[in-house]
Amino acid sequence: MSDKNYLNIFIEPILKSKDYRPKFGDSSKKEGVTLAEFYELYGSDPFYSWIGLDTDLMYAAHRAAGGMTSLYRQIGIGCESLFRQIIIDLTQYSKPEFAVWSYKTKTQSGRTKTLKLDARLELGAIQNRQVSDRITDWMNDYCQQIDAEVPTNGVVFEVRQGYKSKDSKRQNADIDNAAVAWSKGYLPIFAIFSSQIDADIVLRYRNNRSGILIGSAASDPTVSLYAFCEQVIGYDLAGFFGRNSSQIQKHVHEIIQTLLSAE
Repeated sequence: MSDKNYLNIFIEPILKSKDYRPKFGDSSKKEGVTLAEFYELYGSDPFYSWIGLDTDLMYAAHRAAGGMTSLYRQIGIGCESLFRQIIIDLTQYSKPEFAVWSYKTKTQSGRTKTLKLDARLELGAIQNRQVSDRITDWMNDYCQQIDAEVPTNGVVFEVRQGYKSKDSKRQNADIDNAAVAWSKGYLPIFAIFSSQIDADIVLRYRNNRSGILIGSAASDPTVSLYAFCEQVIGYDLAGFFGRNSSQIQKHVHEIIQTLLSAE
């Protein structure tokens, strides 16, 4: 697939953040509160108007705060979609469904819910034999590092743009997903596009037999997501971002500028 198509896959969800508007606690406002509605809401509140919160600066502050969260989330969706499409293209899967993996689990209320991971390398479905051989060799190397038996089915990925949170609940859920992946014959890997992740988290995941690849410039494909993509999958992901950086930056900067304004 061409750079243009990959770029569209990555950028499409990110552009949605430009339309973000804060809801100010009103869940009925599906599209968020406009500036005019904000003036009415805060201006009619005696306390807020007395102390000066009914100003466009306050609206812009709320928009920026929630908008940044939205932007990070949409970047994550773009990373996930791009990574999955690269896997589909380079493995030459006959069906795109091979690129995703899910499992069912019970909730405390007894209901069944489906949990899905973002991407999968299914060894038995890979048509590109060179890629399959490289993945097998890479799995052997990685499992040796984490002192684990090499799984039979392949690799499943949870894809994220970055990992700055130290939320223990989130980490526990990740480790639960990894345990299920192992039980189903898959090596679980967290693919982080950014290099910003706490070393304690990396250590905890690896100690729990959950692999991590981060967006570093390292040449080791068991450490760097970009080295893994180039050396194992066969696609220069770092090169893609380098070639298209100016276009991506243009869109992102426009979104940030919009989110920092009231209008």
